[in-house]
Amino acid sequence: MDNLQFLYVSGGCALLALGFAFFMFTQIMKKDPGDAKMQAISRQVQIGANAFLAAEYKWLAVFVVIVAATIAFAGEAADLGPQAAIAFIAGASASALAGYFGMFTSTRAAVRTTQAARTSLGDALKVAFGSGSVMGMTVVGLSLLGLVVFTYLYTDNLTNITEKSLNSVLGFSFGASSIALFARVGGGIYTKAADVGGDLVGKIEAGIPEDDPRNPAVIADNVGDNVGDVAGMGADLFESYAGSIVAAMTLGFFAYHGQEHMTSMVVMPLAVSALGILASIIGSFFVGAKNESQLQSALFRGMVVASIVAAAATWWLCNGALPLPAGVNGTHLFIAITSGLVAGVIIGKLTDYYTSSSFKPVKNIAFQSQTGPATNIIHGLATGMESVALPVVFICAAIWAAYEFGGIYGVAMSAVGMLSTLGITLAVDAYGPVADNAGGLAEMAHLPKEVRERTDALDSCGNTTAAIGKGFAIGSAALTALALFSAFCTKAGELSLRPEASEALKKLVVDGSMVLNINTPTVTIGLLIGGFLPFLFSAMTMRAVGNAANKMVEEVRRQFREIKGLMEGKAEPDTQRCVAIATDGAIKQMIVPGVMAVTVPLIVGKFMGIEALGGMLAGSLVSSVMLAIFMSNAGGAWDNAKKYIEAGAFGGKGGPVHKAAVVGDTVGDPFKDTSGPSLNILIKLMTVVGVIFLPWFV
Repeated sequence: MDNLQFLYVSGGCALLALGFAFFMFTQIMKKDPGDAKMQAISRQVQIGANAFLAAEYKWLAVFVVIVAATIAFAGEAADLGPQAAIAFIAGASASALAGYFGMFTSTRAAVRTTQAARTSLGDALKVAFGSGSVMGMTVVGLSLLGLVVFTYLYTDNLTNITEKSLNSVLGFSFGASSIALFARVGGGIYTKAADVGGDLVGKIEAGIPEDDPRNPAVIADNVGDNVGDVAGMGADLFESYAGSIVAAMTLGFFAYHGQEHMTSMVVMPLAVSALGILASIIGSFFVGAKNESQLQSALFRGMVVASIVAAAATWWLCNGALPLPAGVNGTHLFIAITSGLVAGVIIGKLTDYYTSSSFKPVKNIAFQSQTGPATNIIHGLATGMESVALPVVFICAAIWAAYEFGGIYGVAMSAVGMLSTLGITLAVDAYGPVADNAGGLAEMAHLPKEVRERTDALDSCGNTTAAIGKGFAIGSAALTALALFSAFCTKAGELSLRPEASEALKKLVVDGSMVLNINTPTVTIGLLIGGFLPFLFSAMTMRAVGNAANKMVEEVRRQFREIKGLMEGKAEPDTQRCVAIATDGAIKQMIVPGVMAVTVPLIVGKFMGIEALGGMLAGSLVSSVMLAIFMSNAGGAWDNAKKYIEAGAFGGKGGPVHKAAVVGDTVGDPFKDTSGPSLNILIKLMTVVGVIFLPWFV
């Protein structure tokens, strides 16, 4: 097949993903939604989730219009204009749509998962994983379809691939990144404010079970699982997926510009992603478990099968299916691409080790909880810090292998390879919040004990798979940001050839690419600014969670104090008030961190120059990756240490050890679901802003 045919095939695979998502959605909706009480509780969650996304998207619409107008009128000198603006709006809209549809499905799948758990754990897994598959396939389908359409339109059917046309396609990724950061931060603030507020008063002060219907924050907590861990995560990985593909396409153009078959290197990322969709669909048929002991292996088996199929398809693609430029060895390119895929699987297993209750780190945190919350927190922090080392080693190994066999283009393709099976990776991740909600519904509807035990088993496994999903996102973010940074330096080299380029820029260019010297004060200052930005960003998002949780705690206390008969179960709590508090807190406090990610690169580039901006992007890449892994894994380990105790270890639920573990889990909540996962978006968004607006700084 020629390149244009592969472009058509990529579009066809994107449509197939969307068709598969719709099919899975119809299968879920055919399942029994349970009795009237279960459905009434489910409707409260659906209404709350819809209300939050409606409020969030109104604010985001204003932001999108302002940025799109800026891009549209930026002028030819900046290689921007109406085409880039249209792609930006489309990327933002597609990301929002994917998040909404995933949330719409998960809020309806949870009650059906609860009902299925009344029969067996295997049936409940099918419904929850089916919901995750809808999210995964919607994300990859909409993302790949958007990129294919804009590549086709802006390159005149691949006949006129230029720097400006690819810059316009990059607008799609920029739009997705913008939405992702706000969705991740806003959803993360919402879910953790409700979770922390509900747990501190309900579990610790009132001594009632998690998801007890007497707790006014329970509905808000369940809403948060959907808007944060489903819609937010979906937008996060939508951006990762689109960003990795566009970065590789851009570097394919720069690295092989003027050579025969250069078009193949631009189409290659789209084709690898398309084959990954097929592999993910195949892998999803290998997911299934009959009992708790099979859960983790069942989910991981699906990912491994998908990875093997994707690797085999990539071999075919690199060795004959696509014509390659002279000097490009197909086997070497295959090694570069699959290095990311292999590293992703290994990072997943490492994350499993540090966050699963089956292994020593989590069991040790639970053991340390016997002496109180202080030792629980100390060992949780230590576990998170320790967990950074090996994933970074394998990210480095992937970078080395990809560069050794494919150059900087190989590094970009390594990120594409890591995310090629996102359809099933995200499905494994997004099933967790559905299982969590299913457990809450079981508690609130007073279903038999065995139902909650089955949903808790799904939820505990879901905490680990969610951490694995975050590991994939962080690993791919490092590779993608590195590829985008290389595109930034290469583009700076191209701009140095323009008449208006400064002499200072021309002196930085070596062999067509900008080279930064860390011995210069300007670059060092940029590195330090980039190094502290992730810490400042994390502080802002964690404080936002704390502020919103503070209001939630006061409201829950007020209701327990003032609503007569609430603790006795004779009165109903005002759950809508808690939903409103979480919504208001999240919307107001997501704005500043989100705007910071877009404006800081512009300010540094404009007032300090390209050298400082390059240093800032490099510094933020290093510190963000480390901090993101630490926070995500520490939070996952704390959560599963609590669940390990709830399963019966060290006195089980309600005892002093359990209360100490709840405190640790509460500390870890904003780590793993707000600040940590937002950092991988931060580094890519800032780099995309740097690449797109680079001509302004010449």
